[in-house]
Amino acid sequence: MTRFTTTALVRFAHVDAAGIVFYPRYFEMLNGAVEDWCAQGLGADFRALHDIRGIGVPTVGLEAEFHSPSRLGDMLDIALVPLHVGRSSCRLELTFSCGGETRLIARVTLVCTDLAAMRSTPWPDDIRARMTGTAPVAA
Repeated sequence: MTRFTTTALVRFAHVDAAGIVFYPRYFEMLNGAVEDWCAQGLGADFRALHDIRGIGVPTVGLEAEFHSPSRLGDMLDIALVPLHVGRSSCRLELTFSCGGETRLIARVTLVCTDLAAMRSTPWPDDIRARMTGTAPVAA
């Protein structure tokens, strides 16, 4: 499976009174990383998925392990790895780190959803190929 990396800056809006990332803000950053992966890694940004293809990728499962706090101004490196790609779902692992120190490991399950029918639908072939690393290389 193909690994994707992106970054997120810890902003003032992300931290609590203790000066560390308030845990729900990690989930917002996680969703941002998934959006980056769709746009840059899979070649289909959320606008194209939703407005043109009529599909969404809602989160149906999420688990997180918090290893170390992140603070205002930290630049987090986020590595996203597809663990499993099924007919209409995928399981991802995202590792947030800063300076080589793991801050958070999350596992998320997304489901490819037909937005009109609000039902799962198979991954489009081009997206599945990019998820699994089997897409042909452009010349």
